[in-house]
Amino acid sequence: MRQIPVGTKGIYHLRVAAEHLASSVNPALPEVMATPIMVLTMEQAAMDALVPYMDTGETSVGIGVNVEHLAATPIGHLVRAEAEVIKVDGRRIEFQIAAFDEHEQIGRGTHGRAIVDLGKFNQRLQPKIRK
Repeated sequence: MRQIPVGTKGIYHLRVAAEHLASSVNPALPEVMATPIMVLTMEQAAMDALVPYMDTGETSVGIGVNVEHLAATPIGHLVRAEAEVIKVDGRRIEFQIAAFDEHEQIGRGTHGRAIVDLGKFNQRLQPKIRK
Protein backbone atom coordinates (compact mmCIF):
# COMPACT_ATOMS: atom_id res chain seq x y z
CA MET A 1 0.00 0.00 0.00
CA ARG A 2 1.29 3.39 -0.96
CA GLN A 3 0.74 6.40 1.32
CA ILE A 4 -2.83 7.74 0.89
CA PRO A 5 -2.99 11.53 1.18
CA VAL A 6 -5.71 13.17 3.27
CA GLY A 7 -8.01 14.88 0.78
CA THR A 8 -7.95 12.00 -1.73
CA LYS A 9 -11.38 11.77 -3.35
CA GLY A 10 -13.48 9.12 -5.04
CA ILE A 11 -16.78 9.23 -6.88
CA TYR A 12 -19.41 6.70 -7.94
CA HIS A 13 -22.60 7.04 -10.00
CA LEU A 14 -25.72 4.86 -9.95
CA ARG A 15 -28.94 5.18 -11.91
CA VAL A 16 -31.74 4.07 -9.56
CA ALA A 17 -33.44 0.95 -10.98
CA ALA A 18 -36.24 -1.26 -9.68
CA GLU A 19 -33.81 -3.53 -7.80
CA HIS A 20 -32.49 -0.52 -5.84
CA LEU A 21 -35.89 0.40 -4.39
CA ALA A 22 -36.90 -0.19 -0.77
CA SER A 23 -40.14 -1.67 -2.11
CA SER A 24 -38.17 -4.43 -3.85
CA VAL A 25 -37.24 -5.78 -0.41
CA ASN A 26 -40.59 -5.14 1.25
CA PRO A 27 -43.68 -4.15 -0.79
CA ALA A 28 -44.97 -2.14 2.19
CA LEU A 29 -42.07 0.30 1.74
CA PRO A 30 -42.14 3.25 -0.67
CA GLU A 31 -40.79 3.06 -4.23
CA VAL A 32 -37.63 5.04 -3.45
CA MET A 33 -33.94 4.16 -3.27
CA ALA A 34 -33.28 1.95 -0.25
CA THR A 35 -30.93 3.24 2.42
CA PRO A 36 -28.56 0.24 2.08
CA ILE A 37 -28.20 1.01 -1.65
CA MET A 38 -27.34 4.64 -0.87
CA VAL A 39 -24.73 3.41 1.62
CA LEU A 40 -23.37 1.02 -1.02
CA THR A 41 -22.86 3.91 -3.47
CA MET A 42 -20.93 5.80 -0.79
CA GLU A 43 -18.76 2.75 -0.10
CA GLN A 44 -18.10 2.39 -3.84
CA ALA A 45 -16.93 6.03 -3.94
CA ALA A 46 -14.55 5.32 -1.04
CA MET A 47 -13.19 2.24 -2.81
CA ASP A 48 -12.70 4.34 -5.95
CA ALA A 49 -10.53 6.74 -3.96
CA LEU A 50 -8.29 3.93 -2.72
CA VAL A 51 -7.67 2.00 -5.95
CA PRO A 52 -4.64 4.04 -7.10
CA TYR A 53 -2.89 3.46 -3.76
CA MET A 54 -3.30 -0.29 -3.35
CA ASP A 55 -0.68 -2.83 -4.33
CA THR A 56 -1.37 -6.04 -6.24
CA GLY A 57 -3.17 -8.51 -3.99
CA GLU A 58 -4.66 -5.83 -1.75
CA THR A 59 -8.27 -4.82 -1.38
CA SER A 60 -10.26 -2.75 1.09
CA VAL A 61 -13.04 -3.82 3.42
CA GLY A 62 -15.61 -1.72 5.19
CA ILE A 63 -15.14 -1.41 8.94
CA GLY A 64 -17.72 1.23 9.87
CA VAL A 65 -20.53 3.38 8.54
CA ASN A 66 -22.36 6.29 10.17
CA VAL A 67 -24.87 7.73 7.72
CA GLU A 68 -27.95 9.92 7.63
CA HIS A 69 -30.41 9.36 4.78
CA LEU A 70 -31.70 12.90 4.19
CA ALA A 71 -34.04 12.68 1.20
CA ALA A 72 -35.89 10.14 -0.92
CA THR A 73 -34.85 9.37 -4.51
CA PRO A 74 -37.29 7.83 -7.01
CA ILE A 75 -36.55 5.31 -9.73
CA GLY A 76 -34.69 6.64 -12.77
CA HIS A 77 -32.69 9.32 -10.96
CA LEU A 78 -28.91 9.45 -11.18
CA VAL A 79 -27.18 9.32 -7.80
CA ARG A 80 -23.64 10.64 -7.34
CA ALA A 81 -21.73 9.51 -4.27
CA GLU A 82 -18.55 11.20 -3.12
CA ALA A 83 -15.93 10.16 -0.58
CA GLU A 84 -12.97 12.14 0.74
CA VAL A 85 -10.17 10.79 2.92
CA ILE A 86 -10.16 12.67 6.23
CA LYS A 87 -7.84 10.45 8.29
CA VAL A 88 -5.24 7.76 7.66
CA ASP A 89 -4.05 5.54 10.52
CA GLY A 90 -1.82 2.85 9.04
CA ARG A 91 -4.12 0.59 7.03
CA ARG A 92 -7.30 2.20 8.44
CA ILE A 93 -8.79 4.97 6.33
CA GLU A 94 -11.63 7.30 7.38
CA PHE A 95 -13.83 9.10 4.85
CA GLN A 96 -16.33 11.92 4.81
CA ILE A 97 -19.08 10.65 2.50
CA ALA A 98 -22.05 12.24 0.76
CA ALA A 99 -24.64 11.35 -1.85
CA PHE A 100 -26.72 13.53 -4.18
CA ASP A 101 -29.55 12.91 -6.59
CA GLU A 102 -30.44 15.22 -9.47
CA HIS A 103 -32.13 17.69 -7.09
CA GLU A 104 -30.46 17.66 -3.67
CA GLN A 105 -28.14 16.05 -1.17
CA ILE A 106 -29.67 12.75 -0.11
CA GLY A 107 -27.12 11.46 2.39
CA ARG A 108 -24.05 12.26 4.45
CA GLY A 109 -21.83 10.68 7.02
CA THR A 110 -18.54 8.95 7.68
CA HIS A 111 -17.15 5.61 6.58
CA GLY A 112 -14.13 3.55 7.60
CA ARG A 113 -12.24 1.08 5.44
CA ALA A 114 -9.17 -1.06 6.05
CA ILE A 115 -6.63 -2.14 3.45
CA VAL A 116 -6.09 -5.91 3.63
CA ASP A 117 -4.00 -8.53 1.89
CA LEU A 118 -6.65 -10.55 0.03
CA GLY A 119 -4.73 -13.83 0.31
CA LYS A 120 -4.35 -13.54 4.10
CA PHE A 121 -7.97 -12.39 4.41
CA ASN A 122 -9.20 -15.45 2.54
CA GLN A 123 -7.00 -17.77 4.64
CA ARG A 124 -8.52 -16.41 7.87
CA LEU A 125 -11.99 -16.87 6.38
CA GLN A 126 -11.51 -20.55 5.48
CA PRO A 127 -12.42 -21.99 8.91
CA LYS A 128 -15.84 -20.29 8.65
CA ILE A 129 -16.65 -21.73 5.23
CA ARG A 130 -18.69 -24.91 5.42
CA LYS A 131 -18.04 -27.51 2.82
